[in-house]
Amino acid sequence: MAGMLRPAGFAHTPMQPSPEPPSLDFALLQQRLPGQSLRNRRTVWWMLGLLLLVLASVVGLVLYLHAFEREEEERRRVSDGQWLEQSVRFHFNRLEEDLLVLARQAMAGEPAASAQGNPPTPQGGLLWNAPGAIVWHGWQPRQPQVPPARWLAETSAHPANGEALDSMLDIAAGLRRSAYAGPMRRADGTLTGTVWLTVPFFERGEFAGNYVAALDMDACVRGLVPPWFHQNHAIGLVTDGADTAAVSQTDTPSAYLAPMNLPGTDLFVEVAPLGSQPATVPRIFLLVALLFLLGMLVSLLALRRDIGKRQHVQALLQAQVALRTAMESSVTIGLRAWARDGRVLYVNEAFCRMVGYTATELVGRSAPMPYWPAHHAAELDVLHRDIIAKGTRDAGLEVQFQHRDGHLVDVLIHEAPLTTSQGEQIGWMSSVLDISERKRAQRLAALQQEKLEASGRLVAVGEVASTLAHELNQPLSALSSFANGLLNRLRSHSITLDELEPVVERMARLSEKAGGIIQRVNAFARQRELSREQLELVGFVRRCVAAQTPPPQAALHNVPPTPPMWVLADGLLLEHVVTNLVGNALDWAGRGTIPNGQVRVWVTTSDDQALAQVCVADSGPGVPDEHRESIFNAFFSTKDGGMGMGLAICRSIVEAHHGRIEVQRDADLGGARFTVWLPLEANPPDEHPQETA
Repeated sequence: MAGMLRPAGFAHTPMQPSPEPPSLDFALLQQRLPGQSLRNRRTVWWMLGLLLLVLASVVGLVLYLHAFEREEEERRRVSDGQWLEQSVRFHFNRLEEDLLVLARQAMAGEPAASAQGNPPTPQGGLLWNAPGAIVWHGWQPRQPQVPPARWLAETSAHPANGEALDSMLDIAAGLRRSAYAGPMRRADGTLTGTVWLTVPFFERGEFAGNYVAALDMDACVRGLVPPWFHQNHAIGLVTDGADTAAVSQTDTPSAYLAPMNLPGTDLFVEVAPLGSQPATVPRIFLLVALLFLLGMLVSLLALRRDIGKRQHVQALLQAQVALRTAMESSVTIGLRAWARDGRVLYVNEAFCRMVGYTATELVGRSAPMPYWPAHHAAELDVLHRDIIAKGTRDAGLEVQFQHRDGHLVDVLIHEAPLTTSQGEQIGWMSSVLDISERKRAQRLAALQQEKLEASGRLVAVGEVASTLAHELNQPLSALSSFANGLLNRLRSHSITLDELEPVVERMARLSEKAGGIIQRVNAFARQRELSREQLELVGFVRRCVAAQTPPPQAALHNVPPTPPMWVLADGLLLEHVVTNLVGNALDWAGRGTIPNGQVRVWVTTSDDQALAQVCVADSGPGVPDEHRESIFNAFFSTKDGGMGMGLAICRSIVEAHHGRIEVQRDADLGGARFTVWLPLEANPPDEHPQETA
């Protein structure tokens, strides 16, 4: 390890006792003691400055109080307007629901509701019961024979009324929602307070008709706004920013226009406060602030009495400094003080022993430091600049120092601001802890962990060996079938040499595949390197799925078109994983609630584009929640006659490829969905190499 190397040409010499460190200079941390006359003059100036500060504070507080009251009034105005806007929208929505109930009653054949007469009044919302709010209402079928008299009167009064009403009906039927039209115009073009509302009704998806109502917006606004709101606000109805209802003649900058949000209209409710209420809390705050400033003056006078105690306190401080110096020299944790420019201001004896240099050699030095390892000098220089600028985090910073005799020392550094008595930061104070022994223990623990992982790997290989017969069953069965068929045809003299050659080649490939399985298991057991190669994962999975023969009761959907994804993997072991997962899915797909079982396989990437996902989902009963933690354990099986080794082997293979495997319930098919995560290749090839599985 690098920590055990010694620089070339370094002669080991016994460590000499360090000389006495230089006397410590705490001038940066102390204040000079002014003379008595200077102290008195400073007190007078402080008193005058404080009086000016009090006057400025009073003026500032008065100005702030005035601005605060204006802002509070504006906030209350906007809040009231927004409340009224929400209340208007809520009650108009309730009115639309009331009309929809009447439309449903009309279609059900309840007491007559037609365009020629008003239907019975239901128990509706606030607008329905507001006096004069609803001028007329009635049911209009899809093809009305005779329009209502009110409707004809509006269309004949002004051409724009007919266009607005026709547009309202088209919007309601086309968009399948309520629509408004208005305000209506008189013959001379002036606006009235009448707005029409239509609520379409659909019977089994077919448009059946509209329930229409003529609304008096002035009466609606009066019915919506409660009396307590009228006491503090002037309410008016305006359209396009102009006052049309002539309810409110107020035209002040503090008025708030609340849109009514009725589709097809441009109506607003103007809310203007009738008067302002002074804020009591800021005035109390001003009085408290004045009392506080007066208390500051009293405190300053009391401060003069305490000046005489400062000399006594400073004498105690000098004694404490001497005591603290002795304490710092006795501790085993290294202490080091930095200036803002990177110079070393102070090191204690423990730090000197840690790095093998004396305090005289270190105090005043700047980067690069003599205890920095040469091969880490550039990195430590960057860390040094970062520490000088920002310090360290709560967890500290772990680095390596080089002792004077050449061996490396692992240290943990914590930085704290070094400030003067006035609070001005002049540098950093470092505590340096030697963690070499802890690091050595960690390395030993890591080595033990590697041994445990190797033992676990051997256990996993034992699991593989216990099911090796199952894995070799397919190629050996095929070899047996080919051999028996070939022997029968040879005995019957019904095969030629041309027909014999492809059969023998097929048998040779099957035997090579069986031998490859045994070799991979052997290599995996001895912890050798896997036969990794760059594989185009999408095409590889597609070929593995295509080799499967689904049973009659299940349908297998292959990988949909997906951009190429490259992974570094052992093709034979990865083929085993895909084949095992797809085979299990085909076995379980027909046991679900869907008559025809479904199995889907797809390949995608994770959100951060760092991992490839191979997903195999089926329509079977899925994996119960209580089995999801143990389904990958050896000898655990929910299949009749199963050995419980297939998924355990799959997990071992995936983890050997630095991936992971998990099982969830598929939202589309309703069964189990197994997902294999594999790291994507950082440098995919430019050309796709030919792969063999």
